[in-house]
Formats: sequence, structure tokens, C-alpha cells
Amino acid sequence: MTKLVTEQSSEYSKYLDTLSSDVILSILHKGQIAAAKSVSNSMREIENAALLLADTINGGGNIIYAAAGSSALMAFADGLELPGTFGIKNERIKILMAGGNASLTNMTGDTEDDCGQAIDDIRLANATPDDCLICLSASGSTPYALSALEAARAAGARTIAIANNPDRPLLMKADISIYLATPPEIISGSTRLGAATAQKICLNMMSTLMAVQLGHIHGGDMVNLQADNTKLKTRAARIVHDIAGCSAEQADAFLDKAQSSVKLAVLLASGAPDLTSAKKILESNGQKLRASLSAIKRAQVQNNTHSITQLRE
Repeated sequence: MTKLVTEQSSEYSKYLDTLSSDVILSILHKGQIAAAKSVSNSMREIENAALLLADTINGGGNIIYAAAGSSALMAFADGLELPGTFGIKNERIKILMAGGNASLTNMTGDTEDDCGQAIDDIRLANATPDDCLICLSASGSTPYALSALEAARAAGARTIAIANNPDRPLLMKADISIYLATPPEIISGSTRLGAATAQKICLNMMSTLMAVQLGHIHGGDMVNLQADNTKLKTRAARIVHDIAGCSAEQADAFLDKAQSSVKLAVLLASGAPDLTSAKKILESNGQKLRASLSAIKRAQVQNNTHSITQLRE
């Protein structure tokens, strides 16, 4: 019987149970490194997926994740952090998991075969042509994931598939297919190891590039974060201080005026006359802070030139 790559045995693990603990850990570590390296073969597809996600958010649509088992946990790890890290509204992110939220405390294998639940979940998520579904499955043929993808396509939603075996049904039916060529698992079939690692890296890259395209990253700073705890409020003030060059006290004051919006606080600190003006500048520059700062500088130069001309006259 021909085995999927994710079901094959690793060359390192034939006598795994006979080895010392330090050697086992070394083998497991090598497996993680190999899984991480595999992502580099799919850069173009990951880029296309990220651009599609950015287009979805810019167009008013929602991002929907659908998966089972370990893949669903990777989806949760990515999707749940998008609002806090990048300021994307919670209602724009929907995460569907085989077995529902009950699987977060009691994950059973039979739920991944429930095609009916997948169809119902997509219906309850109100998938539309404005939305984009990210479907994950290490095998590339998990019934829940495959049914979710088919239901989303039927609703007109655009689809991204991520799998760790080539030429699988999930990859063949998606608009953008990302094949992560991870090697056989150290523990045969235990895709929570290498396959899940590669999926998480892929999701990290996709969502971060999406955020850059949306204007939520300036340099290396998350300028659209939700500052809803002490650590993040401190981080927000530091970002305003670093970008605008104002004092820490001024950064706090501008954040208060900007209702905790880092982007707007930076614009106020950089010369925007008031909050309304700052919002208009940001909107007219596609929510991009760098372009908005350039617009303020141009206006300042024009105003200075005009003032000098008047003085000369």
C-alpha cells in the first residue's frame, strides 16, 4: 500500500525507543528544523495567499479558517491573534473547527469525518463572495476540511488550501494551493510535529505579509495594535515615541487624544492639526502610516514656502 508522506516513517526513528533521551531530543529538533525549511519551497504561493487576504479585508470581507485536529489548533493560534496584533476587528475573523469549540478541551478523531458539520459551519459563518476561506489539512483530504472548502466555493468565497502531501483533493480544489513538503514525521503520522510546525510558519508569514499590505506594519512595529493591557499600552507609547520623535509624556498624551490609535497618535505628534485631520490623512493614504507622514511633511514644506513668499512680498 502506498503511504502518504505524512504517514511514512522517518529514517531517524526506526530505533527511536532504544535511544538515550538527549539523542531523541536531537532527532526531534532536526525534524522541526527540516519542517521549517520546507516552507521555503512555497514562497510564491504564500505571497499570493497573503495578497488575497489583504484584498479580502480591504474589500470588506471576512477571513474564515477551517480545519480539524492539529491543523485547527494552528488556525486558532493564527486567527485569534490578528485582532490584538494587527487591529483587525474580531467579527472579521472566523475560525471553524471539526467538533466545534468542544474540541479545544476534548479533541476526538471522529469529528474530522463530519462533512455535515463542515457544511453547516460554512453556512452559519455566512460565507459570501467577499470572504476568503483558509483550509488546512496535513493529509490534504480530511473530510471536514474538504467539505468546508467545497461549501465555501459554492457560496462564492475565495479559497486557500494548505496541505503537507502533494496532489491531494484539497489542493486541487482551492483557488490558491500551498503544498508544504515536510518530510516524514519522526513519529509516523503524528502531524502535530513537523506538519503542524510548517503550517504555523506558513500562517505566520501569510498573516504578517497581509498586515504589511494593509498598512498595519511600519518598519518593524505593529502600528495598528489594540493596546488593551499595561504591556501593550507601554509598547504603543514606545512606538509613537520612536516614530514621531516625541517625549514619552507627549506620546502618552497623543495616544489619549487619538483614542489609543497608534497611527493617529503618530500623525498628531508629527504635525496633524487635530484628530479629524489625522483620520482624513490616514484614510486618503490607504491607512499607510509612511505615506501619511510624507503627506504631512509635504504640507508643512508647502506652508513654509508660502509663508516665506508672503514675507518677501
